[in-house]
Amino acid sequence: MPSFLDTSGFDFESDFRHLLTAKREGSPDVDAAVDRIIADVRASGDAAIIALTEKFDGISLTPETITFSTAEIAEEIAKVPPKEAEALNLAADRIRSYHERQLPEDVSWQDETGAMLGWCWSPIEAAGLYVPGGLASYPSSVLMNAIPAQVAGVSRMLICCPTPGGVVNPLVIMAAQIAGVDTIYRVGGAQAIAALAYGTDSIAQVDKITGPGNAFVTAAKRRVFGQVGIDMIAGPSEVLVIADQYNDPDWIAMDLLSQAEHDESARSILITDSENLAKSVADLIDKRLESLERASIASASWRDFGAIIVTRDLTEAASLSDRIAPEHLQLCVKNPEEYAHHIRHAGAIFLGAWTPEAIGDYVGGPNHILPTARSARFSSGLSVLDFMKRTTLAKMTPTALAAIGPAAETLAKSESLQAHGISVSLRLKKIIDNSRNSE
Repeated sequence: MPSFLDTSGFDFESDFRHLLTAKREGSPDVDAAVDRIIADVRASGDAAIIALTEKFDGISLTPETITFSTAEIAEEIAKVPPKEAEALNLAADRIRSYHERQLPEDVSWQDETGAMLGWCWSPIEAAGLYVPGGLASYPSSVLMNAIPAQVAGVSRMLICCPTPGGVVNPLVIMAAQIAGVDTIYRVGGAQAIAALAYGTDSIAQVDKITGPGNAFVTAAKRRVFGQVGIDMIAGPSEVLVIADQYNDPDWIAMDLLSQAEHDESARSILITDSENLAKSVADLIDKRLESLERASIASASWRDFGAIIVTRDLTEAASLSDRIAPEHLQLCVKNPEEYAHHIRHAGAIFLGAWTPEAIGDYVGGPNHILPTARSARFSSGLSVLDFMKRTTLAKMTPTALAAIGPAAETLAKSESLQAHGISVSLRLKKIIDNSRNSE
């Protein structure tokens, strides 16, 4: 049964804290296995990749077939029905248009001492994009990863996509082509992450790895961080819907189930100030589950991690939302733009009853790779900036150095860093000598 909470209840606070801290991720003992896989790939390169791919995905590769050939890519793309190709291109256009507005500007200025200060932006050189295989093979995630990298100016984009049993989703291949990906490897799991981080003869090393994956992929990303950059440590997906009494309960029910059908560990929460809406939504979810294609997955998610919370008012709902810090937040309330000003922590906000989270998964424009497990309290979704680096700029003139250099000398002395102080004092002495010589 999903959790039913009421903020006026005596035990609400303890029940809500339990909701916040409930562990949703599976806990397989993957760490030791991932350590062995990474060590194996670092030591044996392609040989390890080939052996592990045969073990986990059931396909035999050679160094020549690790990478999809140009002919294979064309063959897979030809399988995509025209209607799906059109939808994928529409999504790509909207995602690209949105992310182009995120491009930052270089800035510089001269301060009151005459020093020039500023910063400039540059793209990373190579990005490795991980795409899950099998049932969790989503072409939309290819676009969400690759297009921001393309817009940022990344010069080399690589995809690792497992093909269990040799099966590949043609839409994934087409999405990669649309987004300008250079190379696609038919390799997955922790071994793919290790290969992208350290390189093999066939798989080129990258500077940053992005994209979702299972527990082994997530553990591998955590371990290679520092050798390469990563986007985030993502957990099971989640949606929080705040709804008032004026909503169609069937719409809300399907919004919650659209998240629950992702996987059994997904979380769907409704917060409302209407007991009638809460009851209607709960009843409709039970009814809709009878005919949903992924009913077994959605049922498990809703049963184990779903929740409905009835509040005294919508102000209280906003406060609870910030404590949850959801990945996706739907505001199905009157004046959602105004209400959104009361929200501080959310990965993405969907404003109004006509904006289901499902639109954001595909064609809305903003990125759907978002912080989970309450990490929206301190992080943001994937963007163009994740594929760029900011370099600070500073240029002193003699006048500027004369103005601020003595303070640097003082601080260097206080930290017992003698060479720091001398490097400044030598220049200050030169300024003084030049001044005297010009008199």
